[in-house]
Amino acid sequence: MADDVRAGLMAVTASMPPIVAAADIAGRDDIVLCDVRWYLDGRSGLDAYLAGHIAGAIWVDLDAHLSAHGAPEHGRHPLPSAQSFADSLGSLGIGPADTVVAYDDQNGLPASRLVWMLRVLGHDAALLNGGLQAWPGPTSTEPSHRAPMMCPVRDWPDGAFVDIDAAATAGASPNAVLIDARGADRYRGETEPIDARPGHIPGAANVPFADNFDADGFFADTATLRARYESEGVAAADDTIIYCGSGVSACTDALAMEHSGLGRPRVYVGSWSQWSHTDRPAATAS
Repeated sequence: MADDVRAGLMAVTASMPPIVAAADIAGRDDIVLCDVRWYLDGRSGLDAYLAGHIAGAIWVDLDAHLSAHGAPEHGRHPLPSAQSFADSLGSLGIGPADTVVAYDDQNGLPASRLVWMLRVLGHDAALLNGGLQAWPGPTSTEPSHRAPMMCPVRDWPDGAFVDIDAAATAGASPNAVLIDARGADRYRGETEPIDARPGHIPGAANVPFADNFDADGFFADTATLRARYESEGVAAADDTIIYCGSGVSACTDALAMEHSGLGRPRVYVGSWSQWSHTDRPAATAS
């Protein structure tokens, strides 16, 4: 890598907070708005984008741009390689100096994945609090595109995420906190709509990502968020690992924890979609 490119990458720091309000960014022309709508039930995020999105926002495909693809035992949304992610950003016209704000219409469930991936690389990125519903306008049905560019490869940093063995160790350790970000019914094994078998990783506490929000879809205040995690034994994010169904909604919990001042936890990206394809034990009690 050329020295000037290396220096540019080292200068990129996530100065933007992990969660921003629409009022904080409305009217700014130095932000790349990303629509990351995606639906577990199979509905088309692209169709939703074309039906109406924030004017000027580009569409980011969770499956194509933010995930790798492989055997089921790797999970439903494995992390892409550093090269693949750089290629995706370049194809979207996003460079390392571009500030990104992402949104969706599901309390940040898919959009948090992009924000988390960028922030662990030191890239300025934030989640729009309240999502599309909170945007005061204008909206558009005309797709937006940015000119493709060469985006340099940034290696995934050590410690940003963990593998299945580390998740198992955290669940069994009194010195670590393992958090399951799925809904309580899936955590308890009462239902499993998509993965191989029900239950959760033994030793995991349940902190559903959806409970981070008020009735209008906005994040709770930082004191409330912090208290949620501290009640499960989180003293600092360094000792915490978060997982979910496939490493997507866990990123929402990760951003909430960072937003609350606890720091950035590690994410087990393979999550339950990987664990459930193994013969490792599954707990079903709450």
